[in-house]
Amino acid sequence: MKRRPAPEICPVCGEDVPRDALACPECGADYNSGWKDDAMVYDGLDVPDDSFDYDEFVKEEFQASRKPGIKLVWWITGILVLVAFVVLYFYGVR
Repeated sequence: MKRRPAPEICPVCGEDVPRDALACPECGADYNSGWKDDAMVYDGLDVPDDSFDYDEFVKEEFQASRKPGIKLVWWITGILVLVAFVVLYFYGVR
C-alpha cells in the first residue's frame, strides 16, 4: 500500500505540514481524517443547514411550556410527609 504524501498546508487548520509527516503537528489531521480529496463531504452526518436562527432556537428550547408553580401532587406529598413526621414525633417518643 503506497502512502500518500502530506500536503504542504493542512486543509483542516491551515498550518504548515512537514514533508514526511504522517499527521499535522498542529491539529492531528491525517489522510484518514482530513487529507482526503473528499474530506469535506459529510455523507451520513446530521449536519445542520446554514439557515440556523439562534433566536428561534432559544425560543423553542427555553420557552416556558408549563405554568410556574408547584403541582398539586407535590403539595399532597409534602403534607403527607409533614403529617407522618408529626405522628412519629408524638407517638414515637416515650
